[in-house]
Amino acid sequence: MIDNFETHTRDVLVIGAGGAGLRAAIEARDQGLSVGVVCKSLLGKAHTVMAEGGVAAALANVDEADDWKTHFRDTMQGGKLLNNWRMAELHAREAPERVRELERWGAVFDRTPDGRILQRAFGGHTHKRLAHVGDRTGLEMIRTLQDRAVAVGVDVFMECTVTRLLKDGDRVAGAFAYWRESGRFAVFRARAVVLATGGIGKAYRITSNSWEYTADGHVLAWEAGAELIDMEFVQFHPTGMVWPPGVMGILVTEAVRGEGGMLRNAEGFRFMERYDPERMELSTRDQVARAIYTEVKEGRGSPHGGVFLDISHKPADYVKTKLPSMYHQFLELADVDITRAPMEVGPTTHYVMGGVRVEADTGASTVPGLFAAGEVAGGMHGANRLGGNSLSDLLVFGRRAGLGAAEFARGSATTSTDPDPDTIRQASAELLAPFEQDGENPYALHRELQSVMQKNVGIFRTREDLERGLEEVRALGARARNVRVEGSRHFNPGWHLARDLRSMLVISEAVASSAILREESRGAHSRLDFPALDERLGTVNSVVTNEGGAVRVTQKPKAEIPAELRALLEKPAAAKPAVNAPSDEKPRKIAEAKGGSTDSRP
Repeated sequence: MIDNFETHTRDVLVIGAGGAGLRAAIEARDQGLSVGVVCKSLLGKAHTVMAEGGVAAALANVDEADDWKTHFRDTMQGGKLLNNWRMAELHAREAPERVRELERWGAVFDRTPDGRILQRAFGGHTHKRLAHVGDRTGLEMIRTLQDRAVAVGVDVFMECTVTRLLKDGDRVAGAFAYWRESGRFAVFRARAVVLATGGIGKAYRITSNSWEYTADGHVLAWEAGAELIDMEFVQFHPTGMVWPPGVMGILVTEAVRGEGGMLRNAEGFRFMERYDPERMELSTRDQVARAIYTEVKEGRGSPHGGVFLDISHKPADYVKTKLPSMYHQFLELADVDITRAPMEVGPTTHYVMGGVRVEADTGASTVPGLFAAGEVAGGMHGANRLGGNSLSDLLVFGRRAGLGAAEFARGSATTSTDPDPDTIRQASAELLAPFEQDGENPYALHRELQSVMQKNVGIFRTREDLERGLEEVRALGARARNVRVEGSRHFNPGWHLARDLRSMLVISEAVASSAILREESRGAHSRLDFPALDERLGTVNSVVTNEGGAVRVTQKPKAEIPAELRALLEKPAAAKPAVNAPSDEKPRKIAEAKGGSTDSRP
């Protein structure tokens, strides 16, 4: 059966070509193995590019007091101690070397006057810790990593979607996929597979994520028998664009606040004084997102349902130098000059802390031969991710997953990698089914799903909303089994969405079910009916498993933090986060400018 399909064989197969996937591929290739990278879109078109503000690493180039211990503490406290402590430790220890390694490979960072890598402040970080390239850090990282991957001989298969992991007994032995352009099927045989597919944002209506983020890797792993953890923790970035409607949700980097941007409501009041007077705009993302949501809910929002983020008090040349992408983004998309006027911003679905349960040191999942790194992997960020930690996360654990996969593949040299023909037949039939049945439009179902998740499983949650949302998601899942698409397999986006829809429905059920089970408020998970943090639930992970094709969620104890690391979590009284200095200005009314955009300065 396998001979009837286009077939590719590599020692290690990496699914996803963002920062984590490329770093994993580079490491596996450096171990002397053959490596293939399959990506849903084009090489370079990755969400790593959207991480604009910087990469968090305790280089201590600006604040000499910074070290890995402080970074570890910030990460754990930001994650409300739900983090996999070993991942947080490895991340804090190894991030500086991974950044310096990136520089050796050609990455160009902004510089201090004496020539060292410049670092800026970011929410939740005690020190100025984010190495950056203006507000285009992710773009520079992807450029560097993809150049390195090509140079070392990694093979890249672009515009190819993986729909199923193939197994040989209990171990993963490759993947089944199709070419998005032609619809032709392909089989990838491999001794080890690394998932680096990113997140789940397209299950929500307002999101910074683009079309690729449809929970592919999460559901591939779940279908193969791997465990997912902490899926209730979905991060809503505080600042996405809110106007005009066509760009709603597009990310406004935290670097704007890191460089001195202030958040004000419609009354001109710098409202973070109410919610976190110590850290102000550089509070953690969950805090800022909830603060903005509350200001809007209570009638103090901007004309288009957000708040105002103002950097115009800084010199125009400073803004254009430090935040070039933001300057051009607002000028071109919203007709707003941010050197003269504030931006209208609001929360947008941005990142999921939950993902595949992995071993910290190797990135290995609970299924032999399957590894994961980056946003698709759970544990590192606990209940809430600090800004900038995603880029250092993908460098540290991309490398470790690539190394772990290479070592597993090398140890499996005599093991058959021929996948089961019946599995291939079934995967083919599932993909072709929408052409052969009567049913509903995948676009309509996707819009309904996004509306359900936005309304019921958003920033603030209640059991009533969550249970209603879960019921509606399951009903949509039943309807989606008979989804229909027209036309052929060539250039057919409706067919692509029909496949993606199934993954988004599974993961939406996992998110809602996990959120119902966690009866507390912790990090990005806020329950109005359980507003307090429950210390007992700080010792358990929500675990999602596949029970005969059904989503099952339980709670299992997490590993205890060793005493020597727990001692680091006590924050010294003298250590205070770098914040934007409080403004001496009195609150002023912000007027709505002609044409609906905000042109007057607060």
